[in-house]
Amino acid sequence: MVPVTRRTKRDAVLQAVRLYGSRLKYATMALRGDKEIVLVAVKEYGSALEHASTLLRADKEVVLEAVKQNGAALQYASDRLQADEEVVLEAVKQNGAALEFASDSLQADRNMVIEAVKQYGPALQHASDSLRGEKGVVLAAVWQGGSVLEYASDKLRSDKEVVLAAVKQHGASLKYASDSLREDREVVLQAVKQDGSALQYASSDFQADRETVLAAVKQYGTALKYATDALRDSKEVVLEAVKEYGPAVTLASDRLLDDKDVMLEAMKHHGYLVEFAGDLLRTDKDFMLEAVKHYGFFFGFASGSLRGNKEVVLEAVQRSWSALQFASEELRSNVEVVQV
Repeated sequence: MVPVTRRTKRDAVLQAVRLYGSRLKYATMALRGDKEIVLVAVKEYGSALEHASTLLRADKEVVLEAVKQNGAALQYASDRLQADEEVVLEAVKQNGAALEFASDSLQADRNMVIEAVKQYGPALQHASDSLRGEKGVVLAAVWQGGSVLEYASDKLRSDKEVVLAAVKQHGASLKYASDSLREDREVVLQAVKQDGSALQYASSDFQADRETVLAAVKQYGTALKYATDALRDSKEVVLEAVKEYGPAVTLASDRLLDDKDVMLEAMKHHGYLVEFAGDLLRTDKDFMLEAVKHYGFFFGFASGSLRGNKEVVLEAVQRSWSALQFASEELRSNVEVVQV
């Protein structure tokens, strides 16, 4: 007959792991070898398998329950079970990344790898070299996330169908395409339409190509920084960039910082950008009137000549009394202005 104290301790551990499987680590070595307790623990928290006895980490029933709850628990299974097709299949179905802990033979098993990458595309990195060079496997992976193109073979990173599938999912995966495909118009356009920042990985010819750069900045205004100087001086291109993201105006040429249309577009939702306006615009009455409508304090960026313009000063102090400090001495004493 089991002594009452031992039975009580066992019952307490059983109750504890039923609530929180991770508590198995606090059990005695003897109880970590108790199959009933370990089964309860791993069903609640698969990674509790780490704390099971060596014997139970080699027990298929226990390991199957663990990987069904958390595929990554496969890392704690015995070598024999990491090579067991049924166990590994359950693991990768739950968490494709568990392929990392499978045996070499199963990392080279096409069906196993397909199951893994369908669940988690980046599991491709744990597949055998031969499977990372198999088109069907790689396509299954990139459909889950284009960035996994990084793990494909050099040959497949030169395959247009594969690369197109990747950039449609994740434009920045253009980074991993072959040099020849980074010079392919269809591929580059697909990439920048999905993620404008992919422009940085395109060939220099496309960074100087108006159609490509326009597509990029429409998706991600800040992509303007990857365009050539000539296109950063293009009003059409810069307007599209600032429509998407006003602060992209800071990447434009100095000439366009004096362009009223460009600056006003940039300031629609980011009034503070008035500080980047060129010297000529700061002398433009209409421009500064629009600027102070955002926030009167922006009057501080006006040129000296406008600080004595009553219409501009009135508009500014109506928006923000503190703007009065930037007015000319004469207007700071003007009764109409002071009484606003």
